[in-house]
Amino acid sequence: MGVRWGRMLWSHRSVLLFILGPLLLLPLPLLLPTKEAECAFVLILMASFWALEPLPLGITAMLPAILFPFFGIMSSADVAKEYFKDFHFLLVGVICLATSIEKWGLHRRIALKLITLVGVNPAWLMLGFMCGCAFLSMWVNNTSAVTMVMPIVDAVITQVLKPGDKEGAEPTGIHNPALEMDEMDQKEQEDHRAWDQKEQEDRRAGGEDPEAPASPEQLSTDNQVADPSSRRQLDVCRALCLGIAYSSNIGGITTLPGTSPNLIFSQYISETYPESREINFGNWLLLCLPISVIMLLLCWLWLHWLFIGSDFRFLWRCDGEKKESDRRSARIIRDEYNALGPMSPQEVVTMVLFVVLALLWLTREPGFVPGWASLVPEIYSGYTSDATVAMLVGLLLFIIPANAPTQTYKPMISWEEFQRCMPWEVLLLVGGGFALAEGTRVAGLSAWMSQLLVPLGDLPVLATILIACIIVTTVTEVASNAATISIFLPILSSLSEALHLNPLYMLIPTTLCTSFSFLLPVSNPANAVVFAYGHLRTSDMVKAGLGLNIIGLLAVLLAVTTWAVPLFDLHTFPSWVPPATNATSP
Repeated sequence: MGVRWGRMLWSHRSVLLFILGPLLLLPLPLLLPTKEAECAFVLILMASFWALEPLPLGITAMLPAILFPFFGIMSSADVAKEYFKDFHFLLVGVICLATSIEKWGLHRRIALKLITLVGVNPAWLMLGFMCGCAFLSMWVNNTSAVTMVMPIVDAVITQVLKPGDKEGAEPTGIHNPALEMDEMDQKEQEDHRAWDQKEQEDRRAGGEDPEAPASPEQLSTDNQVADPSSRRQLDVCRALCLGIAYSSNIGGITTLPGTSPNLIFSQYISETYPESREINFGNWLLLCLPISVIMLLLCWLWLHWLFIGSDFRFLWRCDGEKKESDRRSARIIRDEYNALGPMSPQEVVTMVLFVVLALLWLTREPGFVPGWASLVPEIYSGYTSDATVAMLVGLLLFIIPANAPTQTYKPMISWEEFQRCMPWEVLLLVGGGFALAEGTRVAGLSAWMSQLLVPLGDLPVLATILIACIIVTTVTEVASNAATISIFLPILSSLSEALHLNPLYMLIPTTLCTSFSFLLPVSNPANAVVFAYGHLRTSDMVKAGLGLNIIGLLAVLLAVTTWAVPLFDLHTFPSWVPPATNATSP
């Protein structure tokens, strides 16, 4: 009876959470009938719903449209304005390009080409896949980059790392003699012989013929657990999969449109500090590209040490003749690439538009020289943004014909194809974050919370930033990245003003740390996609993610204490902070 009730309650847990959440928080606005308490009710409710997900994330993001007018914090019309910003146009334009890249297979060509350049040794193969995925995630959504690259990785795992015992046999994932990471030394060969001898003795003890072939169940269990080569190959599979999941997050932080926290941060800065001109595509790339390169290389070495081994002599060792496993791997990758054929006209058009978009973003306001935005008349200064360029490229993709003039006219992408790629939930999620941030500002909650955190000012500045980064990194493991940054931006912005710090000094590192959700499959969609392929255990992700979180945190702190300081003038309290908020400073 109790088991049945437990199952029934578990199946209705979403309803229970939806009812109990507001009831448990209701004393807050009832006992403290202030705008700050009412806004705190909305913030805590949304944070708990985003973490526990009794409702879809996008629906939870619409709660401010209901609760803010109900509590008298903002009117319905004012809340609605927060749900569609310049960010949304930028995302629409980027997804248009991502749709074309995916439709015409340009992502496969880029990924396979990078792999052929770095080589097919398992370590170099992992680096090639990681570089390809990181590069794609710089320009498209992280989840989209993973879904583009992961099928290629899975094909390599199936065909190379888990081939059948016979040439041309179907892959079984059981035994794997074709790929050996290094030549077996004498001790390893002795281990194999000892293992085979032990298996035969076990069979004799059980009354079985030692020469009879093992059953599929025995092979599936014994080889994967006891066979050193199978265990080693399984570890390579895990390293490859984790490399894809992590490299998508690492590459995403490199550019402003690469991941939603970057875009939310950029939009928040432009609205909260309209006089600020520091955050643009070029400056962000100069800041984050070195961080991404450092993190990508250290992540590669960390995963190699954790799963493949601590022998890094391959970095400088020049082998003469390639092993059979390497030749087999190279042949499969080469066949995959050759199967694509020459670049189609559609791929060429997509590549050209991709390069044009990147160049226009880089040269709009480089910072160190006047960009093409300076050619606009002074009266219209500031009218154009990265979203303007993205929308222009997106519009062209709906106009440029995909076929020759003699054939029936079809554009490069269609509306149906765009709809399938468009992350509509992200649009609502980000809009809800903007509404929540504006509500905390209007209600005075962010200023009140920042005053509570003012004692942190007694610590060294770097220690305060470190604490903020650790808190954000911890929260983002269980809540969505966009939701996390939306909650913390107004609070940390007010805190930095209260401590008389440049807001960018606090907000840039915490924004970057929001993307460091490496620990769990549910931490972000990219992790979930990779985990769904079935090559990983949760413990693998936790073990690897802990080390990578530390690597990311140290890389970010290194950046904000070195090259970010002259890039954004972080040690100076800026004049673009509005005087009204500047009054809180000592």
